[in-house]
Amino acid sequence: MKAIVISEAGGPEVLRLRERLTARPGPREILVDVRAAGVNFFDVGVRRGRAAEVPGAEGAGVVVETGEGVHEFATGDRVAWLTIDTHGSYAEQIVLPVGNVVPVPDAIDDETAAAVLVQGLTAHHHCTVCHPVQPGDVTLVHAAAGGVGLLLTQMIKARGGTVIGLVSRPEKVEVATAAGADHVVVSTGDAFVEPVLELTDGEGVHAVFDGAGGPTFSASLEVLRTHGTLVFYGPLIGDVPTIAMNEIPRSTRLTYGTLPDHIRAHEDFTTYTAELFAMVARGELVVRIGGRYPLAEAARAHADIESRTTTGKLLLIP
Repeated sequence: MKAIVISEAGGPEVLRLRERLTARPGPREILVDVRAAGVNFFDVGVRRGRAAEVPGAEGAGVVVETGEGVHEFATGDRVAWLTIDTHGSYAEQIVLPVGNVVPVPDAIDDETAAAVLVQGLTAHHHCTVCHPVQPGDVTLVHAAAGGVGLLLTQMIKARGGTVIGLVSRPEKVEVATAAGADHVVVSTGDAFVEPVLELTDGEGVHAVFDGAGGPTFSASLEVLRTHGTLVFYGPLIGDVPTIAMNEIPRSTRLTYGTLPDHIRAHEDFTTYTAELFAMVARGELVVRIGGRYPLAEAARAHADIESRTTTGKLLLIP
């Protein structure tokens, strides 16, 4: 089978399609034909540090073989998975422990199943645990036209919140608005402070969801109201901000939400994923596919996601 192999740490050009032996599933493992694999900015960090030989933390596909002791799945079952620690989804086939796998309902297509896992569960964590959004909360969502931002916007609206969405380019305004953002601000760097404070009559927002990284950290704190919450999830790669405790303004709360903390057990994974799938099936959550790439063009997908010009979710289709 073919897979994308990281030959060395570096830019997108180090992602190369290679032939590899198909592994056989061991006890409590399954072999899956990959129908779609999600591309995440997290994968860029994996590539730059060569943290895995084959990248890719999520996907969806069909079971082709089961190992000893597998009772939850059978050949032909449609499944989705997370492999945040082991990666390996940029491939035609993958062997998975059953604990990393969930069934995909008939109402959910393969591309949607692959697209909603990492970003959907991340958004779910941020607005239900890191800052449980209440009716009437005014929130600021960075990268509101991106994969996490679009899902987060919809979830916040479903919980009765107001969304001010930040986008980097004028052409992304319509995308964020279609997802339900009440206001959309075009901004780069820290230029959003004045318009956000103006929109909130100087009070600031109840919560900021900032995945933009170090350059926006201080400005995100500046637009919070007293006792507001900064949900920060940006420093996967690049600058990591630092701040002294006595520099945190207005008694605000600061949290760094990570996906593994949200799905600490398989029961969490199955419960939250089933919730996401149900929201999609009911039409309450629309998953926007921003780009589909052949597996061989993984390098182009990485170049595009790093350019910050994409919207929605990028997928590799083996």
